[in-house]
Formats: sequence, C-alpha cells, structure tokens
Amino acid sequence: MKPKAVIVGPPGSGKTTIGTLLAQRWGMSFRDTDSDIVEAAGKPIPDIFVDEGEEHFRTLERYAVANALSEHDGVLALGGGAILAEETRILLKGHTVVYLTVELGEAVSRVGLDQGRPLLAVNPRATLRYLMEQRRPLYEEVATFVVETSGRTPDEVTAEIDRLVVRADSSDVG
Repeated sequence: MKPKAVIVGPPGSGKTTIGTLLAQRWGMSFRDTDSDIVEAAGKPIPDIFVDEGEEHFRTLERYAVANALSEHDGVLALGGGAILAEETRILLKGHTVVYLTVELGEAVSRVGLDQGRPLLAVNPRATLRYLMEQRRPLYEEVATFVVETSGRTPDEVTAEIDRLVVRADSSDVG
C-alpha cells in the first residue's frame, strides 16, 4: 500500500488545498501529516514547538511521515519541513511526489501572519524566503513532478497534476 500522490512544498504553496481536491477528484481519502502530528501529540503544532522544541517536533514528523507512507493509499500532504530529514527523503523514493512551487509574494499573501506556523512568527517574509531557498534543492531531489501554483486557481493546478500522474500511471502499465 502506498499513496497515489505525495504533495510537498513550502508554506503557502497549497498542499492541503490541492491535496484535498486531488483526493476528491480521484475518489480517495486525503491525509495530512501535520494533522497526524497534532492528533498524536494532543496539541497544536505551535504548542509542540514552544513546549518541546523544534527537534521534538521533527522527530514526531519523521514518525508521522513514515507511518502515513506505509499505511495510506490516497493523497498525502507533508509538512513544509518534512523533507529536511534524510530518512524521509529516502522513504519518498519510489513514490509519486508532486512538488508545488510558489512565488514568494504569493506565498506570503496566502500564509499571511498565520499564528499556526511557528517558524514564520518573526518577520514572515524574510523567513519564508530563507526557508524556500534552503529547502528548494531538497524538494527537487524528491520530486517526480514540479508544478507551479502562483497565479493559478486550485482547479487548474489539480487538473495539471491529474494529467501528469494519470499519464505516468498509464505509461507504467505498458
């Protein structure tokens, strides 16, 4: 059992929105590892960062991703920093991974000053720029497909991913 598609990308790229739409389009379930972490920890992600620190959160995240990759056969969205862990990048090999890219200005407008994103609590624009630049090579390393989301509707992005994944699935059959 493995996900039909794994969605990765920086905050504001639309992972949850696009993942949910893809799952609906394909008639399957959607799962978000950030939600898994919240459920397992019994508290919101910002509280995990404050109470136990980022290292503890990343440990929970690695476990949540490994679990979801092995037991979920729908569409899976990973948290923006999940690809920082080498073991996660190794686990993603052999999966269909869609990297959603987004321009900085659009990501900032989508994320805003969201208190649910502890890494963006101070100077969100500069921090987001840094995170996007730092993580881009890691997203590209795991990506099967790269899809730009800036200036596009969720339906347009979803339709493109559907075409890419369905085309790839049909070429694997022959």
